[in-house]
Amino acid sequence: MAVETEHPSVNGRKKPQRPQRTHREVADELRARIRSGALRPGQRMPTQAQLAAEFGVERQAVRGALRILQSEQLLTNVSKGAPATVADRSVRPPTGPAAPPLPTTVALAPRIAAAFEADHVEMDAVCLTAVSLTLAIGEPLRQIHAGRLKPAKVDVRVLLPSRSIDLAFPVPVAGRRGDDDPVHERWLAQRNAQGQVLRHNLLGLRATHGIDVRVSFRALPFTPPVKLYLLNGEEALFAYYTVTRGEAQIGQESLETYDAQGMRSMLFAFEQGSGLRDTSFVEQSRLWFNALWETISSELELTD
Repeated sequence: MAVETEHPSVNGRKKPQRPQRTHREVADELRARIRSGALRPGQRMPTQAQLAAEFGVERQAVRGALRILQSEQLLTNVSKGAPATVADRSVRPPTGPAAPPLPTTVALAPRIAAAFEADHVEMDAVCLTAVSLTLAIGEPLRQIHAGRLKPAKVDVRVLLPSRSIDLAFPVPVAGRRGDDDPVHERWLAQRNAQGQVLRHNLLGLRATHGIDVRVSFRALPFTPPVKLYLLNGEEALFAYYTVTRGEAQIGQESLETYDAQGMRSMLFAFEQGSGLRDTSFVEQSRLWFNALWETISSELELTD
C-alpha cells in the first residue's frame, strides 16, 4: 500500500500528496495514446525528461514504461539517448511455433484485423466480459469505414458467463454479502455494456456498408478460467485468466477483490498449417467451443 507524504500548505496545515504513478500506469496511458492514433506510427516520442515531467514521476518509471511498450512491439529505438519511435502497426505479431506470447492489448487487434481481410469472417470467443474483444474490433471497423477492408459476411459468436451463477472471480475477498454483491453487479453491468457495444458496432456495418452480419451470444454455466479467440477456423489465440488480489472502487466503497486483468493476459497464438502442434490445437479448440455452444450453454440476454 502506497504511503502518502505530507507537505505544508499555505495556511500551515498539512495535506497529503498524491502517490506517484507506477511505470505500468505510465505504460497504460502511453499505450492508449498509441492505440487511439494520438501517437502515430513513425512519430518520435517525447523525451524521457518530458514524459517524467508530464506524469510527475522519476525517469526510472518512464524507462520502465518504455521497456514494456518495446516488449509489446509498440515502440522501437528505446534507449537512454534519443527519444523512442512509435512502431509501424502494419507489422503484425508473428504466429506459429516460434511466435512469442504477447499481451492481449498488443496481439488481439492486429490478428482480428487480419482475419477481416477474408471474404467471410468467422470469429468465436470465450471470455469474461468481452472488453478486450470490443476494443480490438475497433481496428478492423476503422479500416472498413476507411475503405481498406470490405468482407461480404461476418459471423460472430461469443460465450460469456451467465448472470445467475456464483462467479469464481471477480469476487470480494471478504466474501459475498447475501444478495447484495456490488462486485457481481459491476461485472454484470460491464458484461452487458461491452456486449451491447460490440453487437451495435458490428450490426451497424449492415446499414453503412451492406455487409451481411450475424452476432450471437450464449451464456456459460461456469466462470471461464481462460480466454479463447478463434479466427476464421484457422487461428486460435489463447490466454489464462490469472487471478490477483487488489482493490476496486465501487461507488463510495473501496473493496478488496480477487479479479483477473484480462487485457494484460498473455495471448499464445496457434495457426493451422504451422505444424502438427498448432493444427491440433486449433482443431481441438474449435471442437471445444462448438461443444459448449451446442450443449450446456443457454440463451443470453444482454440486459439487467
